[in-house]
Amino acid sequence: MAATVATTPALQLDALFLPITHGEIRLPEDGRVLFLRARDGAPLRTFARSGWLCQQTFKPFADELRRAGVAVGEPVHDDRFALVLVLPPRQRDEARALFARAAHYLQPGGAVLTAVPNAEGAKSAEADVVRLFGAVRSLSKHKCRVFWASAGDALDSALLAEWEALDAPRQIAGGHLSRPGLFAWDRIDPASALLAVHLPDDLHGRVADLGAGYGYLAAQVITRCPGVTAVDLYEAEKRALEPARVNLAEAVAASGREVDVELHWHDVTTGLPHRYDAIVSNPPFHQGRADLPELGRAFIDAAADALLPHGRLWLVANRHLPYEATLAARFAQVHRVATQDGFKVIEAVRA
Repeated sequence: MAATVATTPALQLDALFLPITHGEIRLPEDGRVLFLRARDGAPLRTFARSGWLCQQTFKPFADELRRAGVAVGEPVHDDRFALVLVLPPRQRDEARALFARAAHYLQPGGAVLTAVPNAEGAKSAEADVVRLFGAVRSLSKHKCRVFWASAGDALDSALLAEWEALDAPRQIAGGHLSRPGLFAWDRIDPASALLAVHLPDDLHGRVADLGAGYGYLAAQVITRCPGVTAVDLYEAEKRALEPARVNLAEAVAASGREVDVELHWHDVTTGLPHRYDAIVSNPPFHQGRADLPELGRAFIDAAADALLPHGRLWLVANRHLPYEATLAARFAQVHRVATQDGFKVIEAVRA
């Protein structure tokens, strides 16, 4: 199955590189640049060299960068760069933690460069960079705000430490561990909670949770289904795996039985590497603000391909999403178990 192609923010990338294109910022003489939450696109391919390191925790985007031939990974703690590029996320705590991370990796006199669409919190992001670094220079282009600052004496070290801590996993409602920026990060998602309530206690064997986030559904499977002996969690956002590991370990301990747990940083739309007796999923259906029902359909296809004969898919989705045709084409039996609060819970059984 082909991977779902993620839309590249072409105009945002073009805006980000304008200060470099116009000579406002010079590329470091040593050729080393750190790009936090990097995205592939024409400007990156124009400027990136062997000394560039692109950091990206969302698997489809990281895979795009690797296919473009750039180095993808995490900087070591003591590394420093003369230039750090940042494409911050929308969630403000996560964004502030990323700005603090950029400051950590800047060498003295280095510059941090950021671009944010106006409709996605550009003014707030610029205000945060001013708070952390002091004065910034800026320009506007492509409905984006581009701003850059230098590491110097104006850096607020106390604020830096406070913001660095914002990305740490923390306990949320229900005693689960999560972190800012994950899907429904500070609560139990109502759709997932609805699916958990309707999970049958006769699920058994090896079960997968697709698009698992911080592991709520996978933990519910362990808690509610005593016949389950193994759980595989698949999640495209790498930052989710650390809290998910803790949540699943606690669920296993509370169950009082042996359950083999594996966590996979994986793009589900590329298919699954194992076969399963059952699969549960609250699949993603949007990227940014745009609905992408084909993403949910790709999850359904991946589940159908990975289920053993007579394997069962338990799915929850917004009621308006058009998944029924895909389910009918891939499964012998499809049954809507519940419809509530704008969501639908569906059980689909393979032939």
